Amino acid sequence: MIKKWNCFRKKSKKSTAEIVPHDVILNNGITTTTTGTTACTAAAAVVSTKSSTVRLYGSPTSVPAAYIRFALLHKGVSVRFVPSDTPNFGSDAPVLQIGSETVSGSLETVLRYIDARFPHPPLGVRSCDEEDEEEEETTPLVVRAIALQHKSMTWHVERLVRWVEDLATRGGKGSVDPTVGSPRMEMKKLARSYSELLEVLLEHAQMEERVVFPILEKADRGICKAANEEHARDLPIMNGIKEGIKSIGVMDSGSPDYQEALSNLSTRLKSLQENSKQHFMEEDKDLLPFMEAVELNKEQQKRVLEQCLDVMQGTHSHLFNFLLEGLLPCEAMQYLDLFISCNDREQTASTLKLIID
Repeated sequence: MIKKWNCFRKKSKKSTAEIVPHDVILNNGITTTTTGTTACTAAAAVVSTKSSTVRLYGSPTSVPAAYIRFALLHKGVSVRFVPSDTPNFGSDAPVLQIGSETVSGSLETVLRYIDARFPHPPLGVRSCDEEDEEEEETTPLVVRAIALQHKSMTWHVERLVRWVEDLATRGGKGSVDPTVGSPRMEMKKLARSYSELLEVLLEHAQMEERVVFPILEKADRGICKAANEEHARDLPIMNGIKEGIKSIGVMDSGSPDYQEALSNLSTRLKSLQENSKQHFMEEDKDLLPFMEAVELNKEQQKRVLEQCLDVMQGTHSHLFNFLLEGLLPCEAMQYLDLFISCNDREQTASTLKLIID
């Protein structure tokens, strides 16, 4: 079993393809956070794997394999996933291979091995007995899910703000990273990333309006009025950003109009960033805690979470990886726990493929 971790952020080599936020910059093997703190011990774990190939054998639909991959990401260890339905002599248990060392068995066994092999930062693995003795989590399931969604969306908005600021600083010049492509190709990638974020934002708002807010309104009429108004307020800004990106995509990257359009886009994105950050903060602090006062039992909590995930079916069917990308590995595992608890094996398996692929 896994306790909440004290995670650090790791920079991805790709702009949109990894499952960890990029708020840590890896520089010459040293991990430096945005606050300037240097995690030398974490860097040591990365350096120790340079001479060893790390492979994970398992089914792309295996929940334990997904957990192990997140654990290695938490340690800053790059792993090569090798699809195999029965990697351990006919067993479907995942197999982890680091150099000449091989380990398999229960999820707890593999996670303890990872913690021993790469001590920093610790996973905080606990036995089932230890977990049972701990105080029961009282935060409603849907509140936990919404808080994690808020974190992911906040990170994605901030990332787009930094991306457009960088474009404006370059003044229409291409990125130094050849994988980004020409300015026009980069704008297409920016447009795709924003479209994905927009879909998540809209489905998240619909989820709250259709499922969460009605529950709170039954207990206290008018309590969600401000939140509903803020959802409507941000729609023009979000649509304006979409149209702005589309217009820039067909402009000459060296023209004054291009630079002015980027400046306007940056202003709109910063407005969205400020509004969404404030909105999420107010919901997390002032609104969602009332869900606990509604006093739903465990079965009712699960039913509410299931209804919420049903509304966000589009996001989870093809943007699950995008949603997890804005979370730390430990947070991604927490969200995965919530998702798995409300879906059948077939739905869970198809979603896990999005993570592994």
